[in-house]
Amino acid sequence: MIKKSIQLCAIAAVVIFISSCSQRIVGTWTVQRYETLTPGQPGVALSNIGTVEFKPNGTGEKNLSYTVLGITRNDQSPFKWNWSADKYVSINSEGSDFSKTWIIIQNKKKFQKWKSTDGTNNVQVIELKK
Repeated sequence: MIKKSIQLCAIAAVVIFISSCSQRIVGTWTVQRYETLTPGQPGVALSNIGTVEFKPNGTGEKNLSYTVLGITRNDQSPFKWNWSADKYVSINSEGSDFSKTWIIIQNKKKFQKWKSTDGTNNVQVIELKK
């Protein structure tokens, strides 16, 4: 009986820990830095390109505007997100450069740093600040 109670408490603690980490992302974040890196070439870094809002129900809104190589992009579309075991966050948003699975590099209450790739040698780094 005691062993079963300890197991249930341990399971509850793990569930609470995992859900509290994913809830850390909920809120509105400023995209402080967005960088694209290609091996052997200079990277392209952009600062303060807009905001991203993560809602508790797994949806969100982007309000981003940036120019890369003379091409202006405005991304003001809704998205769905999923937090996976404090290591990954997936963003699903049709036609968006941010729609992919990101590896969580830093996970702080007021700062997030993520990395991803586009399937080739290009690496994207995003830094979010609350």
